[in-house]
Amino acid sequence: MKLIPTQEAVGHVLCHDMTQIIPGKYKDARFRKGHVVREEDIPVLLSMGKEHLYVWELADGCVHENDGADRLRALCQNQYMEAGPVKEGKIELTAARDGLFLVDSPRLEAVNALEEVMIATRHGGTAVRRGDKLAGMRVIPLVIEEEKLRRAEEAAGGAPLLTLLPWRLKTAAVIATGSEVAKGLIQDSFTPVVEKKLVEYGIETVFRRTPGDDIEAVKNAILEARVAGPDLILCTGGMSVDPDDNTPGAVKRSGARIVSYGAPVLPGAMFLLAYFENGTPVLGLPGCVMYAKRTIFDLMLPKVAAGVPVTRADLVRLGEGGLCLGCEVCTFPNCGFGK
Repeated sequence: MKLIPTQEAVGHVLCHDMTQIIPGKYKDARFRKGHVVREEDIPVLLSMGKEHLYVWELADGCVHENDGADRLRALCQNQYMEAGPVKEGKIELTAARDGLFLVDSPRLEAVNALEEVMIATRHGGTAVRRGDKLAGMRVIPLVIEEEKLRRAEEAAGGAPLLTLLPWRLKTAAVIATGSEVAKGLIQDSFTPVVEKKLVEYGIETVFRRTPGDDIEAVKNAILEARVAGPDLILCTGGMSVDPDDNTPGAVKRSGARIVSYGAPVLPGAMFLLAYFENGTPVLGLPGCVMYAKRTIFDLMLPKVAAGVPVTRADLVRLGEGGLCLGCEVCTFPNCGFGK
């Protein structure tokens, strides 16, 4: 690049976008990279406060900001993501479909630890919808050394830093425990809440049972659901330490491998997660899922719906950020819960 007075720029090629801001009316690139400055452009440029301009004079071994941003974009983008145009040296990625957004945090940090490059993303491990913004990237200077971009590419490794996994699970079984429900003493208000959340992820409830509280009856309902073959089995209620709450024992007797009974999340501490040998998840949902706006179920369902196995270590990491503040106006997932 070469810096010259604006009055002497006629005939020269701009090497970066020039943004014009008119408060309350306009903020966009008035002149784009590659524009050849004309005589009539000079007053406009001066009115924008541009008394000097960088014009194209690219040296060997250097990369323009737009091309640098595109190379950072290539480190991030994978299937099911769409890239917007380069604008003011920045590129943004958006979701091409609904799914689970994942970030390889260590490799992202390794790239951002380098000078003159940056990649900013939304939190990983969260559900996104088609059109949601996922990430933005750019190089800091107008021109960056090729060697610095190569170091960023080496730090990123051979796989994309970001992943978008579409929802995989399609069907679910809901087993509503509780003798009061089984005897018809009260209406089952738990199952509708769960089914409403499942629909958001494209999951249809195809199997329902109300076995009461007996541990053998609950176990048999779980096994019956397994034979029916849904992608997901959910047990509602019966998760506390009360004598009549037998869901954890029933899940264990069914032969499912329990990953964890309990999670460092409020609401949702009594959550249970298990898997059958064929990979079918079994979730024990505590009563809070029925009445609280957001709970452990909202944090776990995106990963489960995308077919991502959840480990005990994944649950342990939820402790920091696992406290829902119960805001009067809920803005989840645009808040700190689960992050």
